[in-house]
Amino acid sequence: MTNHIKVEFEAKECNVSLARLVAAGFIASLNPTLDEAEDVKVAVSEAVTNAIVHGYNKGEGVVYMEAFSYNGTVMLSVRDTGCGIEDIKRAKEPLFTTKPEEERSGLGFTVMESFMDSLHIESKLGEGTTITMTKRIGSRG
Repeated sequence: MTNHIKVEFEAKECNVSLARLVAAGFIASLNPTLDEAEDVKVAVSEAVTNAIVHGYNKGEGVVYMEAFSYNGTVMLSVRDTGCGIEDIKRAKEPLFTTKPEEERSGLGFTVMESFMDSLHIESKLGEGTTITMTKRIGSRG
């Protein structure tokens, strides 16, 4: 069975929990374990937080979230139309942050990579960033 949703919401930190709930609700039909559900929620939290904090610098903007499920796999996409990432390779380095004054840990992409099966980042300066993640759900055996 396949399924698809699109949601958009203001780039406000209070909406991170909404994104988590949407992701958890979306994958519920795939019968995830508690660990799988938590992995997806944490990865979505990190992606949405990056869009708000780094993409829009906590300013105004819209976060676009899209999810697909197919054959027991979920693909989640989080997109912003903010400032973009200058150097994706550098941004993915553990502990690298562009906001040290805010005591950011610089582990967002590392967390996303560790909790999901795949992570792909597309970004253009001045145009925004799209983070696409996949995870196989229910592969326990």
